[in-house]
This record gives sequence, C-alpha cells and structure tokens, in this order.
Amino acid sequence: MMNSPRRKLVVIGNGMAGMRTVGEILQRAPGMFEITVFGAEPGPNYDRIMLSPLLAGAKDFSQIVLNSLEWYVESDIRLISGEAVVEIDRETRVVKGADGTEQKYDLLLLATGSNPFVLPLPGVNRPGVMTFRSVADVERMLTIAAPGKTAVVIGGGLLGLEAAHGLNLRGMEVAVVHLMPTLMERQLDGAAAHLLERVLTARGMTIYTGANTECFVGETEDPDSHVSAVQLKDGRRIPADLVVMAVGIRPNAVLAKACGLECNRGVKVNDGMRTSDPAVYAVGECVEHNGLVYGLVAPIWDMAKVAADNICAVAETGFVPVASGTRLKVSGIEMFSAGEFMGDKTTEDILLRDAARGIYKRLVLRDDKLVGVLCFGEARDAAWYYQLLCDGADLSAMRETMIFGPELGVAA
Repeated sequence: MMNSPRRKLVVIGNGMAGMRTVGEILQRAPGMFEITVFGAEPGPNYDRIMLSPLLAGAKDFSQIVLNSLEWYVESDIRLISGEAVVEIDRETRVVKGADGTEQKYDLLLLATGSNPFVLPLPGVNRPGVMTFRSVADVERMLTIAAPGKTAVVIGGGLLGLEAAHGLNLRGMEVAVVHLMPTLMERQLDGAAAHLLERVLTARGMTIYTGANTECFVGETEDPDSHVSAVQLKDGRRIPADLVVMAVGIRPNAVLAKACGLECNRGVKVNDGMRTSDPAVYAVGECVEHNGLVYGLVAPIWDMAKVAADNICAVAETGFVPVASGTRLKVSGIEMFSAGEFMGDKTTEDILLRDAARGIYKRLVLRDDKLVGVLCFGEARDAAWYYQLLCDGADLSAMRETMIFGPELGVAA
C-alpha cells in the first residue's frame, strides 16, 4: 500500500512567531507536513528582542540566532530566505515570491509580523533617518554610529529607550524626543518615569518630553542630503548624524488584504487562529483577535501552541489572552507593572521610595485587595505581588508590611 503524499504547509514569515509555530507542529506531528518557509530577510530566524544588545555590541548575530540553517535541513524544512512573498492566490492555493518562486499549499500560515511606524514628516527619506526593527536596521545604524557623533531617537517607549541605550554604549551623544509628558507612559507612572529620566540623564543622554517633531533637516537644501538635525515644533533644533524612529508598530496585513482575507487593523482570526479562509491560519503581530493586536512574546507563544494544535488536528484548542504583568529590563534597569498601576479615585496607594538607590514601588489597593503594582529599579518581588493581584485576597492583615516584600509581607 502506497503512502499518501504529505500535505503541503507554507509559512510566510521566518520570524519568531512563525518559527515558534513550526517548532510546535514538529513536536506534535513530525513528518505530517512538507514545510516551506518564506523569509523576506536573508538568513535564519533570530530573536528580535535581542536587537538592543546587538546594537550595543554586547552580542553578535550568531548569539541571537534561534534556528540555525542546519536546523532547517535537519528538520526537512525548505527555507526560501531573502525573498518576500508578493502574492497569495487562494483559488489555486499558490504563493508567489518576489524572485519568481512559486509554491503550492494545502495549508498556509501567515506570520508576517508588523511594520515600524514611519513618521510622515518632511525629510523622513533623508539618509541617516531610519527605523529600529531588524538586523539590517542595526547594520545601517552601525555604519554611522561612532564616539562623538550625535543620535536622536524619536520615541521614549521601550524600543526607543533600548535603541538610545545601545547607541549611548557606542559612544554617541544621544537625545530622546518623546511626544508624551513622561517616558514609557504605558508601563510607568509619573514618579517612576521621573526616576528613569534621571538615570538616563546621568548616563549622558538628553531627554526631551512633551516634544513634537516638525521635520528632519539636511546638511543642505537638497532633499537627498544626509540628515543633520531634528527640528521640533517649538523651534528647538537638535543636531543629528543619525535619527532613529521608534514610535510604534502596525500589524503587517498587506498580503492578507490583497488576497481578500478579512482584516481590520490586523488579519482577523478566530479562537483557533484560523482566518476567514479555512485553509489559512495566522499568528503573531500581524493578527487581530477579538479586536486586539499583540506585541508581547507571551501571548504570541500561546498563539503558536493553539495554531499548531489546530493545524495538526490534535486538539481544538482556543486562544485565550491571559492578563499578565509586564516585566522589562530597560538600559539595565529592572521594572515591572501590572493591573491598574495608575490608580483612580476609588483606590489607595502604598508607596516606597528610595531615591538614593533608584528604587520605587507602588501598590494600588481597592477595598483591601491589590489591583495594581509597579516596581522600578528592583523587581525581585514582582511574581509575589502579581500572585496577590491575581488571587484577589483580602490583604488588610499585611497592609503595613507588604511593600517590603514576602519576607515581611506575610500576614501575622
């Protein structure tokens, strides 16, 4: 009796979400599929979270690779790297690459990630103005980065501050321009943001908050001349040999929209990570699930497991977003936030501030239950606080001591 031919699975996107899903598929059903992976970037897939240490010189590319080229061969995966997919023909179930490669599929997995938001401002196309999203971006930055040169990072969120830190370690004079009144406003309250700004300033960075960028000035009037400064709307001009835009990301749903899949901000998927076409699944930053898009690793790993279950037909699991805290290390500074850490009129705060050590804790309670937590400068007790928040227990017996952590915070 002849073996039936393996079903063809094509993955568009050789990034973290797509390859995590492929890894989960190989665990569940090795040999079930003939797998082809298209990657727009050349080479194997790598840990995008590690771009900051790559920029800083703390790691080289080989140290951030997640799956080596040998792994693809050993796993019997056909990798087509450095060729972006330009068309999906859902009628014939054929994917077409920019260099003419065509590949049929039985099932298709979209993992096209996200695109960095590019500010629509005069001078944005000047040499020296770039985004921070890929190894290629880092390589472009490093052609300019040198001690004594100036860099301006637009965006005082996580990604922007990581870029600023890396360039600062390269010896550049770094300025951060942020539209909002405080840095990292999604993860920190005003007090913690002030501490962060103080630390970064002490390292030699210049921070401009509440600052709106007007244009990117060139060395000459020629629109193709290299960037030389960032002009703010209030008239201030900041010298710049390099400008890095880190002002957010957008789901990359271009291919999905072009082939008629249902999209909103991202590619719309059901709980099983299936799109409006039953033969097409999607995972990662390109996805929109129940009106939400995701950029953090934890939910994307959950998507990968759910997609693998359904693609392999081993279980009909569904993606359930789990509320979790955000634990970050920015420029070597530990921080953690979860829940309603900003508080409101119905909540009370328990605070600990140690300005000399750069440590700040804020516990937000409502009716003696922990509803929000923020740790800055030290996050060793984050897991304990997060468990208290999830448990929703009455904490009246430990109100006086819980700010000091579990050693002192256990009820008598």
